[in-house]
Amino acid sequence: MQELSQTIERKFVDQCDINDWEILTDTGWHDCVSVAKTVEYEKYELVLANGYSLSCADTHIVFDQDYNERFVKDLQAGDLVIADDGVVAVVSMTNTGILENMYDVSVDSENHRYYTNGILSHNTTTAAAYLLWYAIFHNDVTILIAAHKFKAASEIMMRVKFAYEELPNFLRAGVTKYNQQDVAFDNGSRIVATTTTPDSGRGMSISLLYLDEFAFVRPRVAEDFWASISPTLSTGGRCIITSTPKSDEDMFAELWFGANKTIDEFGNETPGLVGTNGFKAFSAHYSEVPGRDEAWAQTERNKIGLQRFQREFECEFAGESETLISGLCLQRLTGQEPVYKTNQVRWYEEIQPNKTYLVALDPSAGVGKDYAAITVWCLPDMVQVAEWCHNLTPIPGQVQNMLRVLEHIWDECKDKGQKGEPEIYYSLENNSWGEAALVSINEIGEENFPGTFIHEPRRSNGIGRSRKGLNTNTRSKAMACAKLKTLVETNRLQIRSKALIRQLKFFVAKGDSFAAKVGENDDIVMSMMLGVRMMSILTSWDEKIGDLLRDDLDQEAAEPMPMAMAFR
Repeated sequence: MQELSQTIERKFVDQCDINDWEILTDTGWHDCVSVAKTVEYEKYELVLANGYSLSCADTHIVFDQDYNERFVKDLQAGDLVIADDGVVAVVSMTNTGILENMYDVSVDSENHRYYTNGILSHNTTTAAAYLLWYAIFHNDVTILIAAHKFKAASEIMMRVKFAYEELPNFLRAGVTKYNQQDVAFDNGSRIVATTTTPDSGRGMSISLLYLDEFAFVRPRVAEDFWASISPTLSTGGRCIITSTPKSDEDMFAELWFGANKTIDEFGNETPGLVGTNGFKAFSAHYSEVPGRDEAWAQTERNKIGLQRFQREFECEFAGESETLISGLCLQRLTGQEPVYKTNQVRWYEEIQPNKTYLVALDPSAGVGKDYAAITVWCLPDMVQVAEWCHNLTPIPGQVQNMLRVLEHIWDECKDKGQKGEPEIYYSLENNSWGEAALVSINEIGEENFPGTFIHEPRRSNGIGRSRKGLNTNTRSKAMACAKLKTLVETNRLQIRSKALIRQLKFFVAKGDSFAAKVGENDDIVMSMMLGVRMMSILTSWDEKIGDLLRDDLDQEAAEPMPMAMAFR
């Protein structure tokens, strides 16, 4: 392969002096790392509808309206590309057949995009660099690149080859095969590019799989492919998946949401925050890029539309519903590590005497599906004190856990100088599995539970309640959602649990109500709802608690309005 090595080394024939050079990018002015003169290439002429034109090589990369990379040679009249004044149509793309030296620019920026004659261009990609590094510095590995179209896979392969050609001689491994679909090195490693099909990679011993734009693979093909490739990965293979989000019900969405599930069955964080499916999630939001502020974002929204902007720049899946808590508020919530634990109960605050404590249980069947959840809240601090959740604890065990939480609060208050009896209230949702929980309370004896059991208030017509606890129906849930939203967004209710914050991020609008997104859980949220309802009930018992929950609008409505006066 002597001839090949010589050909590769001849791509650049000269290096330009770039002392203090800068280049304009879509994130501002950035330093040029290098500008190299290349060997002669056929010159292509690209002309846009706004009058911009560009002379370049066939594989010069520009961006379409969705920020997908496109080779200039593949563009046709009518295609849309991004320029410094917006999205512009291609008028013509012509291969002149003239051979000329080109100049290759490297930019010191995160996304490696820059403007050439006002047209947004690209010079590198992180994934290609990683694949090349893995192949050169690991012996006898097989790397499979799969994309929704072969053209996309071959483009990634071309960037891998470009990165290889840019390496200094002492790092560059010898090659035994070097074509559009297959590159093999003399250390036994190999990189293969292919289209994502149900049989892609079948029978191969894959060390590293790279899936590009996996969300855009047809759903049935993606499912069949993943089913066929998973056994290979389960024996130690690695996998990298990158994609712009699309539907929230496709294979990529399933893997993405699984990677974001970093809470174990007891509500504790997984080691290294790795998802329950073994993937670790990373996202790139537009606000993380220097120079991209709200003014920039609004300009882009006007150019490409809100829905496309949310997908391309805010990592949102099409079809995602509105969350109960505003997105800005959810970004602000961070949570904290527990101060201590007792029997898998996470305590975020030390119990203090002479405070009011609320304990809410949302029961479940305890058979591995929905979680049972207990949350503890402190008044007048309006802060989350503790939390417990599990989906395999039977209902009697759930009630026993609530009893132990109540006893712990009681004992801590007494040991720390409580004046009089500790003020503790508890309740549970009596729908569905709540009936079995009430049976367990009766078997233990309600008198053995420290504190006061809160029940649904009697109706105004005097008819008594049917059973103890709190009943969740459409009306009561809507009122609790509204109050919860106000308390959290106005920073009056302080949430400490990371697991609860995660559930709030997937607690979305469904019809006239709110519930967990498909594939997610909302049990800790529902326990929190019970706590808020308990607070509301206590407002009729304690005026100070009523002041804590009263909205500003309520206060304004209660105050007499000043008389309107006019002067001439």
